[in-house]
Amino acid sequence: MTTQMQDFLEQEVERRRNFAIISHPDSGKTTLTEKLLLYGGAIHQAGAVKARRAQQHAKSDWMAMEQQRGISITSTVLQFEYKNYQINLLDTPGHQDFSEDTYRTLAAADNAVMLEDAAKGLEPQTRKLFEVCRMRSLPIFTFINKMDRPGREPLELLDEIEGELGLATYPVTWPIGSGDRFKGLYNRRTKQIHLFERTAHGSKEARATVVDIGDPQIEELLDRELYYQFKDELELIEELGSSLDLEQVQQGQMTPVFFGSAVTNFGVQLFLDGFLDYALRPEGRRSTVGDISPTHPEFTGFVFKLQANMDPKHRDRIAFVRVVSGKFEKDMSVSHARTGKTVRLSRPQKLFARDRSSIEEAYPGDVIGLNNPGVFAIGDTIYNGQKLEYEGIPCFSPEMFAYLKNPNPSKFKQFRKGITQLREEGAVQIMYSVDESKRDPILAAVGQLQFEVVQFRLQQEYGVETRLELLPFAIARWVSLGWDALEKVGRLFNTVTVKDSWGRPVLLFKNQWNLQQVLSDNPDLELNATAPVVAGREPIDFGA
Repeated sequence: MTTQMQDFLEQEVERRRNFAIISHPDSGKTTLTEKLLLYGGAIHQAGAVKARRAQQHAKSDWMAMEQQRGISITSTVLQFEYKNYQINLLDTPGHQDFSEDTYRTLAAADNAVMLEDAAKGLEPQTRKLFEVCRMRSLPIFTFINKMDRPGREPLELLDEIEGELGLATYPVTWPIGSGDRFKGLYNRRTKQIHLFERTAHGSKEARATVVDIGDPQIEELLDRELYYQFKDELELIEELGSSLDLEQVQQGQMTPVFFGSAVTNFGVQLFLDGFLDYALRPEGRRSTVGDISPTHPEFTGFVFKLQANMDPKHRDRIAFVRVVSGKFEKDMSVSHARTGKTVRLSRPQKLFARDRSSIEEAYPGDVIGLNNPGVFAIGDTIYNGQKLEYEGIPCFSPEMFAYLKNPNPSKFKQFRKGITQLREEGAVQIMYSVDESKRDPILAAVGQLQFEVVQFRLQQEYGVETRLELLPFAIARWVSLGWDALEKVGRLFNTVTVKDSWGRPVLLFKNQWNLQQVLSDNPDLELNATAPVVAGREPIDFGA
């Protein structure tokens, strides 16, 4: 690569930012996503997700079931430009039943935005996803939402983050009032106060009156009691709060905190501006040949998500690829690490929820969509130049299990195709009985909603009605050393053996007590709560 090309690649990396939003359900994640798109100019009117309400659906919730229930159940990618930055927003499901999809999406993110409800503070799903971010040392930006409703004191919310997550906080914006007295925000970066005007349903950008902190007209614009309360709080955080340390932020040890109301657009643009200044640019990744920098001259990337039937008319399958290094170009041929084959990438697409458009090129930090005629699997690496593989994406221990039955034999082909494609997506894990007479797949999920999604999609997308037969298990563990290790220990009690999609042994337990009993009776048996990451092997089609 010439020096000129290398400089150009460096510039493209520098102007890219990507992030995933993590939150508990009902914190306002989809609403915030819509408003970020509004300020980024990607949409002209925001549509909040409200079940059974006659208004525009949120852009990020494109699946029929999401629109019916008013929830996010699948990750999407939304790309847009803002102030000459190319932003890749990885929208994740908030519901805990889809936390594995969220984990896979976080593998492709360089930054995370932690969204909190001002009335509820930290909630269980947020804590769980925070731990995943901490494992990857992702920079975490906090947006405390719903300040226009009655909520907890801002200082109390900061203390909770510091006490429970061990994360230093630095409030970048500070609220002036809360609930129906929420009037605006103080921006500590510019030392200016933004007093907002409401717009109808927050569908347009919020208008604001901006005044410097020392401007005497503030006392005329604000209620006197509210103004002095704000001054007291500001004095407290200036004197006792932490100083902003960008190195700590980018190592995931300090979180910049922003306050606002996504539904009214208050504080959304201030957050977006602050995020772009503080966030990490695209990072490299560890590989089998060492760390690969984004400015490495050869193209490399990895698949972190598959999605079937984004376009119901064409029954397509799309692989979501995070570009890690080099320049991606349309029609380029790449090596597929798992199979060793050469693949031509002829129809790459820019993703915007369900909408897609053809692209000619992409750079590190971007997410592209590739047509997937059964070639790609989650965790696959594609590359040019020296052979390498990026770290795989593991499967986690499911907590619910059920036989999935097809009562209509004439629909066998559609049933099998649907199960295969949904397994490839990671919508649910598929296991099988070791008893050859039992051919029905076993769905293994984190929560009940995953079962409902699988049945709904089989009906909607493949025309197959199914029924579930629940199994009385709550824990799955993979046998680390495979079938040989299992044979050595002989007969096991209080557990059932099944096989996963790669034919590996998995033990199912009814409860933690049964698991501990098996481990204490067989101290040499090594069990894992996550599936071994597979490279170079296709799943086995047990339904053949």
